[in-house]
Amino acid sequence: MSEFQYSLNASTIKPTPILEKIRIAGAVGFSGIELWHDDIDTFLNQGGTLVDIKKALTDQGLSVPTTIYLGDWFDTTGQAYEKALDECKRRMHQSAELGAPHVIAGPPGGPADYKLGAQHYRDLLELGTQIGVKPAMEFLGFVQQLNSIDDALEVMNGSQHPDASTVLDPFHIQRGGGDVESISKLNNRQIAVAHFMDTVDHPAREQQEDRDRVMPGDGIFDLARYLQLLRQVGYKRFLSLELFREDLWAQDPQAVAEEGLDKMRAVVEA
Repeated sequence: MSEFQYSLNASTIKPTPILEKIRIAGAVGFSGIELWHDDIDTFLNQGGTLVDIKKALTDQGLSVPTTIYLGDWFDTTGQAYEKALDECKRRMHQSAELGAPHVIAGPPGGPADYKLGAQHYRDLLELGTQIGVKPAMEFLGFVQQLNSIDDALEVMNGSQHPDASTVLDPFHIQRGGGDVESISKLNNRQIAVAHFMDTVDHPAREQQEDRDRVMPGDGIFDLARYLQLLRQVGYKRFLSLELFREDLWAQDPQAVAEEGLDKMRAVVEA
């Protein structure tokens, strides 16, 4: 038995419609599902409602650790920033209505103005306080600058906000060249969610893309140390399986979800 809870990130079975994703996550035995706003909007544009999504979640007994994602907020200015902020607000309201405690806020792909980004992150967190959801500052291993735990922590500290948090992810830790040991610099409240998957050593780290993620236990990442560090800082909430593999998307989504949960448990409960 694990002290962690298991979540399915909806990207793992991406082509599947959102209500079916929710049904599968519950049927397989996950206790949470991370939902993408693009999937939510597709469902709403087809005539569905957030009430329908909430009912599906309730029927399956699922929590929503995060929704994904907020973009273009970090260091845009002027009208571009106002437009980005309006979209962030819209998505944050969706997150709050679905009961998600966090919404993931992504970094820019190129050079990053950390000082401006930290101020904008504080503004985003203050909006979140009003709306009822906490934006989490995500680092991405394949972007130019904001690609490690330490980078995210610099922005979090710069925001000077008590709700500042980040998203942990073995792929992004390896891909960005950071150190898994940096988890020890965080406290429990600063981790919105811990993604869970394994990584490979080929292609070279600097050339890897999201599609190179593999199932837990099928790669070379020190997941045992990852879990140990999470436990040390007091994080005992969701581990979320996040894969982006077209070969898995072509398979039966319930079988993929079952395999993923089995492999998560094999690593975590070993």
